[in-house]
Amino acid sequence: MTQQLAFSKGHGTQNDFVLVADPDDQLALTPDDVRALTDRRAGIGGDGLIRVVPSSALPEGRAALADAPDAQWFMDYRNADGSIAEMCGNGVRVFVRFLEHLGLADLADGRALAIGTRAGVRRVRREGDQYAVEMGEWRLTGGTQALADGYDAQVRTTGLDGVRVALSVDMGNPHTVVALATDAELDGLDLTSIPEVAPVPPAGTNVEYVVPRAETHDGGGTTVGPVRMRVHERGVGETRSCGTGACAAALAVAAWAGAGAPSTWFVDVPGGRVRVRMLPDQRVELAGPAVLVAHGHVDLAELRAGLTSEPA
Repeated sequence: MTQQLAFSKGHGTQNDFVLVADPDDQLALTPDDVRALTDRRAGIGGDGLIRVVPSSALPEGRAALADAPDAQWFMDYRNADGSIAEMCGNGVRVFVRFLEHLGLADLADGRALAIGTRAGVRRVRREGDQYAVEMGEWRLTGGTQALADGYDAQVRTTGLDGVRVALSVDMGNPHTVVALATDAELDGLDLTSIPEVAPVPPAGTNVEYVVPRAETHDGGGTTVGPVRMRVHERGVGETRSCGTGACAAALAVAAWAGAGAPSTWFVDVPGGRVRVRMLPDQRVELAGPAVLVAHGHVDLAELRAGLTSEPA
């Protein structure tokens, strides 16, 4: 007996997702289902799975509605290993693009759309073909002492000599940012292995490796800080981009730079470029593209059967 599941495939700077609409909260996708759907050989393939569900259907969504009654839709995000994630900056842009595709959202005239997430409400607006997300409050996990010291963690990485110090940034999900001196160091990383972070974060962490570049100016004369980044995402492995990670990277580099650092940053990742802007009141905005590339149906019964089949 077949069970057809409608899906779309999308990405933000090549951080890619399987997207499913569940407006009546009827889907009961297990972690095994998520792993199978995001599998790049036996499934559709993706860094994660995003489910569209009414905010009223989940406790976290109802909390979002208490803060923002207009946050009708909730981004139920799962990493590729099936684990729950609090937030995804690239994912929330693709989520909104998916809502537009479904006819559930209209971002015309520059209006902002409130979205419920496990990290709180996020507001998204369009800038031409880009989507800008107000990513909420951020903080340095180690507080003023980490800022004074310039680090609060140590990271050992395959392909990188020795142990490197790092700065922890909380974006609603955990990040650990390591500064490197050269592109050669960045290119030589082997991120097929999980970086060893000490002290060990209780819920794991995303690890960003950054090479700051010389400051430049955008078309309007604003000073911007270019950064090049690679990332190992918790529960996924290396990805082509990470939106919250790009924010964490820019914030860490700005903290290291000190007074006079730019408030606008361009973060170059393997999948493209995103813009990070520091806002008042310890808030930050992320802007970048969101693209839907495919729509179709998958047979969940066959997919699940493939999980239990024995090799020949």
